[in-house]
Amino acid sequence: MNFKAFKDSISSPAIRQVAIHWNEARRSGLIPAWSDIRPAAMAEQLPIIWSYRFDRDRKEFTARLAGDHIEQIFGKSFRKLSLGDAHSEGSFSWAHALLERVVTEPALHRSYGRVFKHLGRSGYGERIALPLSADGV
Repeated sequence: MNFKAFKDSISSPAIRQVAIHWNEARRSGLIPAWSDIRPAAMAEQLPIIWSYRFDRDRKEFTARLAGDHIEQIFGKSFRKLSLGDAHSEGSFSWAHALLERVVTEPALHRSYGRVFKHLGRSGYGERIALPLSADGV
């Protein structure tokens, strides 16, 4: 699927804006570098964004940031939290496999359904996962 088809599959205007900025940030490259992302370009969406750093050697994800809405739902900071500590045992393996695929192939991911379950509450909506690199490669 090309980027235009991916973008057109996104129904949420807020999430579509994140994807558009990601695409613009990569310029002619395959993946944008973390430093290519401009928070001001998606300021309205920052409260719903999560970002993880992937350690290829250890195959581990560590939270780099989580927006205010994410932290309010879970009642804690996600900064430097491992993916395993951020997810329940039941959802960790699925989330890890998906995110590892996104960063290693690389791939783009879009889904719709339950986006969180915490303290007996569930939230439903759309989510995307986009790869970032340390150096744009």
